[in-house]
Amino acid sequence: MSNEILKLEPKIVWENFYKLTQVPRPSKKEEKIQAFMMEFGKGLGLETEKDAVGNIVIRKPATPGMENRKGIIFQGHLDMVPQKNNGTEHDFEKDPIDAWIDGDWVRARGTTLGADNGLGVACAMAVLASNNLVHGPLEALFTCDEETGMTGAFGLKPNWLKGDILLNMDSEEEGELYVGCAGGVNADIEFEYDQIVVPEGVKALKLLVSGLKGGHSGLDINLGRGNANKMIFRFLKYATRELDIRLAEVSGGGMRNAIPREASAVVVVPVENLNLLQEAVLHYESIFKLELGAVEPTLSFTFVEVDLPSSLIEERIQDDLIDSICACPNGVIRMSDGMAGMVETSTNLSTVKSADGVVAVKCLLRSSVDSAKQDLIEMVDSVFSLGGAMVSFAGDYPGWKPNMDSQILAEMKSIYEAKFGRVPAVLGIHAGLECGILGGVYPNWDMISFGPTMRSPHSPDERVNIPSVAKFWDFLVEILKHTPVR
Repeated sequence: MSNEILKLEPKIVWENFYKLTQVPRPSKKEEKIQAFMMEFGKGLGLETEKDAVGNIVIRKPATPGMENRKGIIFQGHLDMVPQKNNGTEHDFEKDPIDAWIDGDWVRARGTTLGADNGLGVACAMAVLASNNLVHGPLEALFTCDEETGMTGAFGLKPNWLKGDILLNMDSEEEGELYVGCAGGVNADIEFEYDQIVVPEGVKALKLLVSGLKGGHSGLDINLGRGNANKMIFRFLKYATRELDIRLAEVSGGGMRNAIPREASAVVVVPVENLNLLQEAVLHYESIFKLELGAVEPTLSFTFVEVDLPSSLIEERIQDDLIDSICACPNGVIRMSDGMAGMVETSTNLSTVKSADGVVAVKCLLRSSVDSAKQDLIEMVDSVFSLGGAMVSFAGDYPGWKPNMDSQILAEMKSIYEAKFGRVPAVLGIHAGLECGILGGVYPNWDMISFGPTMRSPHSPDERVNIPSVAKFWDFLVEILKHTPVR
């Protein structure tokens, strides 16, 4: 394991980020990082508390002369998305992340880096640990399970936090200030099937779509990247119709909020059609490369012969599943009319997995317009209900409406321009930040989201730009000096 990131500046930030890489913290498995953070706060002699759902707050008093400033709350989430490349041996519940320096970027070896949201958390830790910063009253709120349900944000109780200004440090482009975000809802779909006997005279193949970039289903959904689930079911639609193949099992995607990079299916084919099936895979790989090669240069669609499966998915359910997946909307549905370049509404067909007589399909639907989100819910419900599946929706969370008259927004724009010579961009984001939920509990909060520059979060290509971290830290330190007076 490498510790080379400890050489980077600002040292106090990277030292804390390195500590975070050494503590396993996948979503839903956050006991170790919560214990670490409790020990961190108490070790500094600061007031440190954990609530019933696993959120942690650490409070630091104002420095002398700054007691009359509005209280700032730094906010970030402790969990990370656990994604790894095929062939990478890594247990996210036990193993540390192996971060390394690649020019101006920090990456991880074969896994997600956890800079989302580890860099924001590390900056908050650095402020808490520093003895030479000027600041008003501070609180650091570290929420749990942001990536798979925003459990911490939903479980936050009123009157626990005392501050006036929330600085969410979970955005991913330095020099941009975010003042609004999309809401979202989870779709859960199930097809129940009988497991039937494998007929005589067939061979089995495992089909694999791989080499896609994947990425964050909010931030990267407009980049035209391939969806491995859509691709493999597109092929299955052809091959069941023309080559009489039967589906035994399917496994595609990893996390609900990650664009699926890989998908596999085990199928059986009549012996007389085996060569035709193999040729069809090669043909479809050429089609996929023709359509997506510019954005997915390493995509592949391959097959390998495997042992016969123990059973097959019954044909009626197989066909309904394939038709539903092929018809399911995916990607950008509409761009925003109010903010140029921002996605308004999208959906991500994230996972399709068969096991024990059930095929489970998961989607994440997002929109900054509530009525458009509801329309998308009806669309997905209709597609899968027509296919005979059981469909449910859960985890609905609100968007965050921009406040262009925000006092801290005006202050931060002024500070950034004075320090860096340009006005920062003020934007909305299609990703689901916790601000919308948190603002519902604390409607008095003045909220901004910002952060250093990252690329491809939620995928093993996740990386953070080193110079942007130093710039973000300098900006953060300056904000603390100029917090508005109460």
